[in-house]
Amino acid sequence: MLENKSAIVTGSTSGIGLGIARALGRAGANVMLNGFGETTALERLCRELAAGSRGRVAYHAADVSRPAEVRALVAAAEQAFGAVDLLVNNAGIQFVSPVEDFPEERWTAVQDTILNSSFHAIRAVLPGMKRRNWGRIVNVVSVHGLVASPFKAAYIAAKHGQIGLTRTVALEVAETGVTCNAVCPGYVLTPLVEGQIESQAKVHNLSRERVIRDVLLAAQPSKRFVEIDEVAALVVFLCGDAAKSITGAAIPIDGGWTAR
Repeated sequence: MLENKSAIVTGSTSGIGLGIARALGRAGANVMLNGFGETTALERLCRELAAGSRGRVAYHAADVSRPAEVRALVAAAEQAFGAVDLLVNNAGIQFVSPVEDFPEERWTAVQDTILNSSFHAIRAVLPGMKRRNWGRIVNVVSVHGLVASPFKAAYIAAKHGQIGLTRTVALEVAETGVTCNAVCPGYVLTPLVEGQIESQAKVHNLSRERVIRDVLLAAQPSKRFVEIDEVAALVVFLCGDAAKSITGAAIPIDGGWTAR
């Protein structure tokens, strides 16, 4: 499906990003992994992905909160694969605090990692995509790009900004064969969310099951986590030719959260 296409997936050494990288590789794409991790574990991960992929797998350690490193990531993928046809902006961090107590440095770090990195990566890959008259950009946003929750001001501002960026880019490249879309998952059971379950259980003196149902999934009508493979399958579809007329969309995959 994606043979002879090459992808960058930021934040792809674990969680949703890793699931997307695996799915793109199975669909035939070359994949440049990106994220943090211990060297031996990253080497093992690259070997594992390559064994299950029909394309090649490489890794770059760019800190995407730094514009120069984003540019270096794109340049490395172009050198390794010849082009960047698919860009998946997935990297993200979270910090929770009331607005009046929100540390300025945390606000800046969240914006740099989520919103600003998306801008710099898109800016770097677009010239090549436009020159080839083909490209797919998918921003992994969140249901929090569509609705708000308290105490997550930086994250929600960044995610709303990603959707605005998605729509603007889609309009600018609408006649070029390049599409730009956002996918907006509800709660997905990732290592990060597992940590939230443990901390919430201790704070509220609740069982794991009560935290999942009554705290995390309270706003998610399906009362089940979105699965990583579901998000990955949607991204792969958006990267294919069947989705060539889908652009500027912010697609919820949220168990009905935003249907309320």
